[in-house]
Amino acid sequence: MTMTPSSRRRFLSGPSVSRGLKALLLVLVLAAHGGEPLGAQRPPDFTGVWTDYVDPQQAGGGGGPPGPALDLPFTADARQKMESYRKLVASTGDTPGAYCLGSGMPSVLFGGATYPMEIIHRPEQITIIHELHNDVRRIYLGSRNMPEADRLPGRNGYSSAHWEGDTLVVETTKLVEQVDQRYPHSDRARVVERYQLTTSPRGERVLVVDMTMTDPVFDTRPVTGQKKWVEVPNGHLLPYDCAEEGWRKRIEQLERSATPRR
Repeated sequence: MTMTPSSRRRFLSGPSVSRGLKALLLVLVLAAHGGEPLGAQRPPDFTGVWTDYVDPQQAGGGGGPPGPALDLPFTADARQKMESYRKLVASTGDTPGAYCLGSGMPSVLFGGATYPMEIIHRPEQITIIHELHNDVRRIYLGSRNMPEADRLPGRNGYSSAHWEGDTLVVETTKLVEQVDQRYPHSDRARVVERYQLTTSPRGERVLVVDMTMTDPVFDTRPVTGQKKWVEVPNGHLLPYDCAEEGWRKRIEQLERSATPRR
């Protein structure tokens, strides 16, 4: 039986319900609503598969994949570090992606080469799975957050979030220094994303992400950018087994070395 908020309140206030049972029922009702107060407007649900959104006014204009080019005001120290890295790999053309390594934040947000992403949205955690490199981000809300001491640094950092009305505000810290991605940064970088749902002229769900990155080591001022994703109804991510090819080559090497020479 489905109970409306008003019928729940009448039931909980009835004379036949003991105080202890009322408390238990209230906990169960709040749990079913993700801990939100009864009658409160629930935030939007971002669950779904999303791909790059191209504004209809820009479609057909040619060029590369959609996505903004960020204006990065590098410091002298940042430029020196990037120049050293580029000289190091110039002769080989090596990239992290060639070694099955994800691009990291915020490149994973703005890059992706038109690969889609899937969002699994729960009240206490939002999981973003990028098809490219099977890269996964976990965004924690409320009590789901880890203690500060348990938050480990990484290429995607640690992301926590809260709601401001219908806007999801995500803060990412605990990043490692990266000079090998499209948008280099130091380990002191802080990325704030603001997610909002809107509708395209064709009636599609469009997810708009406004990003601000502050980095006192690599940037002389905050860096801002915007990315738009459009929902793919009943969409699916395809397998991206980057390490599979390398493993098969290794097996072929072992097979050749095991074959007796004539």
